[in-house]
Amino acid sequence: MKRPLWSSLTCLMTLPLINACASPDPEALINPFREELARLASEAESKPRGAVPGLDGWIFFGPELRHLSLTRVWGPESASVSRSRRPDDADPLPAILDFKLQLDSLGVEFLLVPVPPKAVIFPEKVSQAIQVPIPIPRLDLSLQDFYTQLETNGVNVLDLTDHFIAERFHAEGPLYCLTDTHWSGSGCTVAAGAIAEDIRMRPWYESIVPQDFGASWYSTSITGDLTESDGARANREEIRLRGVVSATAGGSGRTPVEPDLNSPIVLLGDSHNLVFHAGQDMHAKGAGLPDQLAFELGIPLDVVAVRGSGATAARINLLRRVQSDPTYWERKRLVVWCFAARELTEGDGWRQVPIIP
Repeated sequence: MKRPLWSSLTCLMTLPLINACASPDPEALINPFREELARLASEAESKPRGAVPGLDGWIFFGPELRHLSLTRVWGPESASVSRSRRPDDADPLPAILDFKLQLDSLGVEFLLVPVPPKAVIFPEKVSQAIQVPIPIPRLDLSLQDFYTQLETNGVNVLDLTDHFIAERFHAEGPLYCLTDTHWSGSGCTVAAGAIAEDIRMRPWYESIVPQDFGASWYSTSITGDLTESDGARANREEIRLRGVVSATAGGSGRTPVEPDLNSPIVLLGDSHNLVFHAGQDMHAKGAGLPDQLAFELGIPLDVVAVRGSGATAARINLLRRVQSDPTYWERKRLVVWCFAARELTEGDGWRQVPIIP
């Protein structure tokens, strides 16, 4: 797994719940944090957008806070903590392992990329009841345990959390939107760099003939999906995006990068793969994760993403694509499955979905 161990955890001072200490027990640090998140998640349930205000203009999504308040996100406990419609679909582990086994049988590689929760990267912005030391410690023990379990079962997990903590105040802005459930333009750019680094190390990538893409940063404003406003200028958030373009066929202009059904790389998942890429309610076009990966790798990706849950719905869309093209898997080398980590408990469930026609 591409992440350091718990040695990076330093002392967390949580007031009035816990005092500073020299060598704290990790559980002693995290339990008060979980209790505060559980309280805020309960408060968010009565809010129109299901969110609560944090500090300095930050807004946090209630389901994410609830997810982080849980001590375990997989196994027998799943049925009692998951938001899954069916108890049998509550545990994410069997579905992810089944997906991997199917890809293995096809000779297609698999990379799982959970998007770290915003409250893990910016815990000091969540509540005045919490004071967090610098450097920021990792407060997601349950997620780390799950990623370790996945790797024990042979799943290649790219855990972005430590990298995001190190880069959280990027030169082009924080890695998450203050008022939206998604990462920011800088966040998806940093993620793309890490994913591309992993892909470039794979032997088959050496045969890729890179295309020429251009990129430049620009400013824009959005109405985040956690705000309760109608888009009034005073409530809009200013962000920076890196727009990615390719030359048109005639070479006379520059256009956003279009996904390619024939690409050897499939980008699968939730709206983190669509934000700043799909336009309209996704805020912009040409600046999302698919675009950044195209720029980093020199090749467009085959994008199979949904605005809803990246758990089951995305794989159903992948199945439909496979059913419409019997030769689909012959052109594929890698599936990158990227979704919000909170989906492990807050999504619509984890059904086992066939992806072989």
